[in-house]
Amino acid sequence: MKKLIVLTLLFFGLGIQMNAQSAPGQVPPPVLSDYFTPSTATPAGPDAKGFVQRWTLLEPIGKPGLNSNAAFNDSYLRNEFSTVYFKDQMTMVPKDGQTVTLADKTKLKWHCLDSKRYNVKLYRFASGLGLNPTEGVFMAVTVINVDKDVTVRMAVGSNSGSIWYVNGEEAILLSNDRRMVVDDCVSPKLTLHRGKNIVRGMLINGPGMSDFCIRFYDQDGNIFKDFTVTNQ
Repeated sequence: MKKLIVLTLLFFGLGIQMNAQSAPGQVPPPVLSDYFTPSTATPAGPDAKGFVQRWTLLEPIGKPGLNSNAAFNDSYLRNEFSTVYFKDQMTMVPKDGQTVTLADKTKLKWHCLDSKRYNVKLYRFASGLGLNPTEGVFMAVTVINVDKDVTVRMAVGSNSGSIWYVNGEEAILLSNDRRMVVDDCVSPKLTLHRGKNIVRGMLINGPGMSDFCIRFYDQDGNIFKDFTVTNQ
């Protein structure tokens, strides 16, 4: 009888352990390392197709109640993206681990990461940190280094609405509820100046996935890859 009780308890305990590891129908949470690696001090190049994979990403700014992307027209997005959430928002080139403080005293951290894919999966970034990946605003900063002045166009795809700046000047706005499509919108001609060029973006999303991809084209319409990418 005692053996039966012991065996029953062992079996019951094993069942609890198995359920804790993988409950039926339960999707395991994403792991940040499946999608990103920490950036290093060594400059990175674009990938084989020219996409920029090195970014400094801010933990999402929560927008509770943003349960639809239907209102993301130009005027709505410009109003949202003009909101000042923290000091030096449009000028800082953040370092890994640096924090900012919002008006409600919430502290958010910057993360220097290299995407393992051509697109930067913001949903996986947030959920991999245990944060809400929806109903929020994401910010991204990177530094593009070139050896000489060059005229390019920046091609962007994002899910959902986003705005992008190069050296403090607006380059492109992607409005409406959209899925990420490669080269979805292309900027007017812009100049990457010899040395460092700061690319800065803001992306807003309600429900669903969120990600973006960026690359450049030269004046002849060819993918431009003659640059390096750093976080500073």
